[in-house]
Parts: sequence; C-alpha cells; structure tokens
Amino acid sequence: MAHAKTSYVCLPCRASYKQPYHGDHDRLCPRCAEPLIHVGSAFAPPRRRDTAAWRTLSVLLNAGVRFHKNCCGGPGHRPRTLGEVRERAACARRTGEPFARALVRQELP
Repeated sequence: MAHAKTSYVCLPCRASYKQPYHGDHDRLCPRCAEPLIHVGSAFAPPRRRDTAAWRTLSVLLNAGVRFHKNCCGGPGHRPRTLGEVRERAACARRTGEPFARALVRQELP
C-alpha cells in the first residue's frame, strides 16, 4: 500500500508540494534548492500572489506550528492574518503563555 502524501513548503518560492512522507530526511525545493519545511497533511496553501497570507504562514512555521490532523479531523485553529498573529502575540506576552501555544488556541482569554 502506498504511503499517504503530506505537504512541504518553500517559503522563499511561496510554493507547496505534496509528497510521500518517508521519515525526517531533508527535501529540497525543485525551484531554488532550499530546504522544504514539512507542514503536515492538513495544510491548504495560500495563493502564491497573496503575500500577506505567506507572511502569516512564515510566522506560524517559524514558531513551530504545523498542520497535522488531530483525532477530530483537522489541524485546529490557525491564525489567517497578521492582525490575528499580533493579537495572539500580545496575549502571550500578557499571560506568559508560550507564543506557539497562543497561536493555536481556539479562543483568547
């Protein structure tokens, strides 16, 4: 049986690739040869020309947030705009909660 495919992203090229997951070996972007980031099987990429969405995605990925399916189906809540990211960053500073956890929280306190 074939392995299920999962998504990999190249932030400089703003490109997403679905490939089989065969462990933690590095994969390179076919366009620029930079390392791809494994983002998970529940990832839906923004359009290439939507630079604001790619900036938001970059913040999420650099914070360690990924898009893996959980037991209930999808990856859960993920901020879609830089405004949401700023709001959650302020909440994390105010409460002392780790930034990555504040980003994926369903509701803010």
